Amino acid sequence: MPPGSRKVAITGVALADCGRVDDTTPYALHAQAARRALADAGLDRSLVDGLASAGTGTLAPVEIAEYLGLRPTWVDSTSVGGSTWEVMAAHAADAIAAGHANAVLLVYGSTARADIKAGRRTGTLSFGARGPLQFEVPYGHTLIAKYAMAARRHMIEHGTTIEQLASVAVQARANAALNPEAMFRDPITVDDVLAGPMIADPFTKLHCCIRSDGGAAVLLVAEEYVRDCRTAPVWVLGTGEYASHVSMSEWPDFTVSPAAVSGRLAFERAGVRPEEVELAEIYDAFTYMTLVTLEDLGFCAKGEGGSFVDKGRLLVESGDLPVNTDGGGLSAQHPGMRGLFLLVEAVRQLRGEAGARQVRRRDGSAPGLAVASGTGGWFCSSGTVVLGR
Repeated sequence: MPPGSRKVAITGVALADCGRVDDTTPYALHAQAARRALADAGLDRSLVDGLASAGTGTLAPVEIAEYLGLRPTWVDSTSVGGSTWEVMAAHAADAIAAGHANAVLLVYGSTARADIKAGRRTGTLSFGARGPLQFEVPYGHTLIAKYAMAARRHMIEHGTTIEQLASVAVQARANAALNPEAMFRDPITVDDVLAGPMIADPFTKLHCCIRSDGGAAVLLVAEEYVRDCRTAPVWVLGTGEYASHVSMSEWPDFTVSPAAVSGRLAFERAGVRPEEVELAEIYDAFTYMTLVTLEDLGFCAKGEGGSFVDKGRLLVESGDLPVNTDGGGLSAQHPGMRGLFLLVEAVRQLRGEAGARQVRRRDGSAPGLAVASGTGGWFCSSGTVVLGR
């Protein structure tokens, strides 16, 4: 085939053990997720010639490759926070299409929760105080505070209410109740969210993601490998990535996320419109992230996110655009850099393998089109991937 002409499919997805995992290491979670994803695809690890990983060790993809017994000829260690994995998926798809790799494994593992419990790190781990950050760190800007500032700006400019933001957490928990692997499944109400301890105004505890352990893996392959796989392919239709800012002073508009660019690019390259998408997996470290990303991906107009989310549209069982169908980072799991989990859940939904939380069309069939959009830092970067059966 001419370079750049090969189609790319995801044929293997898996989670490592997630939630409360006190007796293992990040490396072991990488291996567990990788083995499960390869078994899901029905392919041998000898076929893997590409590896993408970030967040572990000094030389992330090299150390992980050694641990997994791989010798890849294509690697990626792009590290842009929560959007890392959507950006890596874009890079991997381009490499496979160009003939630079045939089968690329994206893999992640973290014991973020267990490390805090054991005193190996603190809950307020700093992003650093060098470079541009040196001008903000002295004023006490935490990551949560930066998101809270952005949420407050949206509330001021567009009339978004705290109850509407709270409804995002309520619907995420309702979806998690259908997921036996979710860390928190008990129902919550808007009043529960509002009554929680204040973390960073306007965010109370339940506006913020949980902290868990866990891992995930995704295997992308060239189209000629699909016939050898045990699973139905989910095709990568289009991708987009965008880097916005790192300094809050360089963010032109707190009410616009980088998904406004990455989403537009992904949809254009996929040749589809947002209204054709049947479910969305969106990075949700905070409730505001879900709301503003829905706007910026084009599911509703700017400023209408509040009214969009408070009508139950995000629910698996009754929503017209189910969002974060596994419960998301707000309820299911969040071991840090959660973007890879978005891809796993989107693929499971498109393959009709999501169990009680399965999204279905009116005729009972599985959906055919999904989007996964990851956000990194404090809306610093975004990666968006459009997937289809």
